Amino acid sequence: MFGSAEEFLQEQLLPTYVRDVDDRSAKWCMEWYFHPEAVSRVEALWRAWEHLRLDGATGISVWWRDHADHHMRILLDPQGPFYNCDRSGHRDPEHLEPKKAPEGWFPDVRSCVRAN
Repeated sequence: MFGSAEEFLQEQLLPTYVRDVDDRSAKWCMEWYFHPEAVSRVEALWRAWEHLRLDGATGISVWWRDHADHHMRILLDPQGPFYNCDRSGHRDPEHLEPKKAPEGWFPDVRSCVRAN
């Protein structure tokens, strides 16, 4: 029904999932698309909605329960992906910087596949 995750967010998700975003108990970033986790979660919400809307029995209920409530709780959480932003504007998130594990700790499973 929607051509992109952004269209879904603008026309379906945010108009129906209305919450008080006060920067204390809930946060949102107007430039949500700069947050990779948010983009991935909105994309997941959109794809699940497109699939489940076709189930005329309980599809939308399942979408709300298993997808919207779960992901939106995380997205709006003050410690969630928008933790560094507030209603006055976007601030780039600080990404976790992992150290590389010692050689051999995580073998590449693609090289472990045996030819039949």
